[in-house]
Formats: sequence, C-alpha cells, structure tokens
Amino acid sequence: MLLMDLLLHLRYFRTVAEEEHFGRAAERLRVAQPSLSQRIQRLERELGVRLLDRGRTGATLTPAGRLVLAEADTLLDAADRLRTLVGRVQGGAAGTLRAAVPPQLGGATVAALLTAYRERSPGGELDLRELDTADQTAELTAGTLDAGIVRHPCPTTGLGFGPQLHQPLGALLADQDPLAAHPEIDVRELDGRELVLFPRAGAPALHDETLTACARHGCTPSAVREVAGIEFTRALILSGTQVVALLPRPAPEPGTTWRPLRANPLTWRTSTAWPAGRDGPAVRLFTEAAHDVLRETAGLVPTAPQRRLFPRPASEFPL
Repeated sequence: MLLMDLLLHLRYFRTVAEEEHFGRAAERLRVAQPSLSQRIQRLERELGVRLLDRGRTGATLTPAGRLVLAEADTLLDAADRLRTLVGRVQGGAAGTLRAAVPPQLGGATVAALLTAYRERSPGGELDLRELDTADQTAELTAGTLDAGIVRHPCPTTGLGFGPQLHQPLGALLADQDPLAAHPEIDVRELDGRELVLFPRAGAPALHDETLTACARHGCTPSAVREVAGIEFTRALILSGTQVVALLPRPAPEPGTTWRPLRANPLTWRTSTAWPAGRDGPAVRLFTEAAHDVLRETAGLVPTAPQRRLFPRPASEFPL
C-alpha cells in the first residue's frame, strides 16, 4: 500500500472509530458506505488484524484497533503538520530565501528590506548577503541564489527582472571643498578631479557607462580610483580637496558632504532579479518588498508609471 493510500485509509478508520458507526462515518466523509467498508477491510488485510467488531448497532474497536488508532493519530497529525508546512513554503510564508543586495545600498535600506520581508513572510527567513552585480548574476544563473537586487546594465541570459528604478548619483566631497558650499553641483565642475568609483570587476558595464556619462556631461577625471568600501572612500576624500566620489546619498558622516548633481545626469538603474522561471511566491514577496523599500527608503524613482510587479500579490497565489 502506498503511503498516501495508507494515510487515507487510516483517516477513514479514525472517523469510523470516532463515530462508532459505518453509516454516520460515511456521511461525515461524504463517501458511499460500501466503499468505506471496503477501505477498512483492505486496511485490516494489510495490517493482518481485525480493527473493528461490526454489530447491528455499530462498530467498536478491537484491542488491536485501539493500538492502531493511537498510532494513527500520531501519523495523521504529523501528516497534517507536514502538509501545512509545505503549504506555507509554497506560499512564501516559510522556508529560507537566499538573496543578495549590491554594495553601497545603505544600511537603512538593508534594514528596511529585512523588516519588510519579515512582515510579508512571518514564518520565512531571509538569508541576505552583500554581493556585487557580477557575483549576483553568476550565482543567480547557477541557482545558488534565489533573488537579488542588481544594477544595470548586467548579463540577462537565464534571468528574470522586476521593473527598473533609477538611483541618482551625487558627489561626496570633503567639508572644506569649495563645492561643498553649493546646494547642488554641475558635473562639469568635477572635470579634472581624481574620481573614486566602485571596482569595475563588480559591474563592468555599469562602471563604463558611468564614466561615459561623465564625459558626455563635461567631466573627464584625472584619475579613477576603484574602491569598494565607503570608509576607505571617505578617507581618500579627506586626504585632499581634489578627490571626489560619485555615489548615491550615503549616511551623513563628519568631515564629508554629499551634494546632488544638477538635473540628475547620472543615475544607477536598479531592479530585482531571479533565475528565469523560478519566480515562486517567496521570490515574489522579496521582489515586492524590495521594490517598495527602494522607493520609500532609498529614494529610487521610476521612469514611468509603474505596473504591478505581478498580476496578483504573492499572497493570492494558490498553494
């Protein structure tokens, strides 16, 4: 007897034992009484014992039936718990989602993302790491990452993406830099300076696109320093007034000042990503949470009216 058949037969047996009557049990189970009797007989043949004494007034448990009923309760309760757990995993409300965010997303944004996902998936766990776009796309393609937040342009083969949002870049300067006194800066005013930018290996296409956009708007740096961490970036800026970093608005820190660029000529295009064809409920919950957090906490903006990320919320998808 297959496991699922065994569980069904035990469930029918337990109902008969509770009702002490085949007719009432059949009505409760909404099955024909002859069919129910045949199932109980098959269970008895499989176990090699008589479970019920049939009489004119009903059915009573035999000693063997009482022992089987106790074990049946344990098995059926465990099966119900397993079914509930699987349903929660399928609905994105349980299980672990492996996800990643890019560097320089900001501590407040990461904290808000963790909170937003937890609210959408109370029983789920978000295993979140910081990875650059190149590493994220490689892991997403390999299946070792379930979802991520990536910056464009990036490899697209084998991946699915959420709507893109734009993250304006600004200039991080030393407090004593004359440009720090301006409410906003024209990109051309940074021409000839030493530029601090994220390492090219982490997002080659975006690195090149950023420098090309700088040149198109009248800024050609004297040198480009590739730095991954914000602390070392600040140290380089504090070392001299000719050093500037292009990055999204960081958390305030004494000694440096961030100023927006006039007319937002430089932006990073950002979206969620996942392995193509694997946008299950948990990925959908992450994508919806990330999209809201990127707009509300990180200040990213859409380029056009946003459609729904998915036809229906993840909570409405059938289990």
